[in-house]
Amino acid sequence: MKKYHSVLADMEHLIREGKYSPGQKLPSVRSAATFYNCSVSTVLRAYGELERKHTVYSIPQSGYYMVEKPDDMEPSTGHETLDFASASPDLNVFPYLDFQHCLNKAIDIYKYHLFTYSDVLGWGTLRHTLVSHLAEYQVFAKAERIIITSGIQQALEILAKMPFPGGGTQILVEQPGYDIYLRYLEGEGLPVSGISRSAAGINLLELEERFRSGDVKFFYTMPRYQNPLGTSYSAEERRAIAGLAAKYDVYIVEDDYMADLGAERRFDPIYAYDQTSHVIYLKSFSKIIFPGLRLGAVVLPEALLEAFRAHKGYTDTSLLSQAALEIYIRNGMYEHHKHKIKDLYAERMHALYAALERYNTEGLIEVSPGSSGVYVQFKLPGTVNLDRLLKRLKERKISVVSGRGFYLSDYQEREKFIRISISRARLEQIDEGIQAIVQEVTRTGRW
Repeated sequence: MKKYHSVLADMEHLIREGKYSPGQKLPSVRSAATFYNCSVSTVLRAYGELERKHTVYSIPQSGYYMVEKPDDMEPSTGHETLDFASASPDLNVFPYLDFQHCLNKAIDIYKYHLFTYSDVLGWGTLRHTLVSHLAEYQVFAKAERIIITSGIQQALEILAKMPFPGGGTQILVEQPGYDIYLRYLEGEGLPVSGISRSAAGINLLELEERFRSGDVKFFYTMPRYQNPLGTSYSAEERRAIAGLAAKYDVYIVEDDYMADLGAERRFDPIYAYDQTSHVIYLKSFSKIIFPGLRLGAVVLPEALLEAFRAHKGYTDTSLLSQAALEIYIRNGMYEHHKHKIKDLYAERMHALYAALERYNTEGLIEVSPGSSGVYVQFKLPGTVNLDRLLKRLKERKISVVSGRGFYLSDYQEREKFIRISISRARLEQIDEGIQAIVQEVTRTGRW
C-alpha cells in the first residue's frame, strides 16, 4: 500500500510540474515498474487512478496519454499575485473527484439515513472510523469520547463558553497565536490572557506560575507547526505541559490542526503524555481536504462530555459530508491525499529556505530553522517600517500577513514580523518572491 501511494504521488507530482505535456504518452507500464522498482500491478493501479481522475486516458495496445485540458492551453500572463498570505489549501490539489465519488457512495450506502436527524455527537460510523484514524496520531480514545463539529472553530467557541471543573475563568493563549480565535475571545468579552511563545519554545516556569494561580480555565495551544510561528514544541516541552496540567488540575486544549503535514517519523501530541484526562484534542480536516468541508473532531475527557454536548445543543453538521468523509478515510483516499499534499508543501518549504540562504545574506530576516508545515515567521529588524514594507510588497503583487493581528489587543511583548504561508504559493514563484521580500526589507530598514 505504501509503495502504491509513493508511486502515485510521484506521478502526480511530475504531471503537476509539467514534465508531461498535453497529449504526450506516459512511460510504458513495464518501464515505469522498472523505474519505480515495483510490480506491474502497482503501476497499473496508479495509471488507473490517474485515468479515473481524467488526468490521463488509455488506448488499447498503445498505452497511457495525458489528457489535453482547456486550462493547459491558456497562456500565463506573468502578472499573477504571489500569495504568501492565504492559509487555505492549494486549489489545484483539492480532491474534488475523489470526494465527489465518496458523496455518491455515501448516498448509495446510507440513503435516507443521511436526511434525518442524527446524534448531536455526530455520525456514528464516522466516529467509529476515527477511533483507528486518530490512533495513527497517538490519540487513543473510544468513539463515545469523539464529537464531530462544524470545523474546529465551533469546538473552540463551545469550549470558551462552557463551564469547566475547578471554576477557573481565564483562557490562557499563546502569544503570538491563532488570530481568528483571539478576535473571537475579545469580541465576546471573555476573560483571556497571553503567555509568550517564541521560535525557541515556551517558558515552562512562567507557564507553571500561571497554572499555579488557580484561575486558568484552559490553556489553548498549537504544539505542532504553530500559526503563525511555524515551529513545534519539543517532546520535552509537550511532556512537561501535560505534567503541569495534571499537577495543577488545568485543562489543555490541543489544536493539532497540522497533524497531517508532519514531516517527523513520530510526533506524539500532548494528548499522548496525558495520564490524568486533562487534554482536549482537536483534529481538523480542512487543511488536508478543503476548507468548505467544515468538519472537525474533538476528543474530550469524560468529565467534559455532558457540558460540551449541552452547549453544542443540536445537530448542525451535514450528515452527508460526515458519511462521505468516513468513506474517504476508510477507503484509503485520505491517506493517499495526505502524502501528496505533504510532499507538495515540503518541496515548497525547501524552496523557501533555499531562497533565503541565497538572498538573505545579511541576515536581516530572522527565521527559525525548525519551521515547517505551511507557515514561517519572518522576524524583522526594529528599523523596518512594517506599513511601508507591506505597501511596497503589495505594489510588487506580493501578499503577506502582518504579525500584528496575532496578538491580543493589550499584549505588550510583541515581535515585529510578517507571516509567510506556502500553501498557495506556486513552486516556481517562491525564489523570486523571497528575493523581492529581502530587497524590500533591506530598503525599508534603511530609511
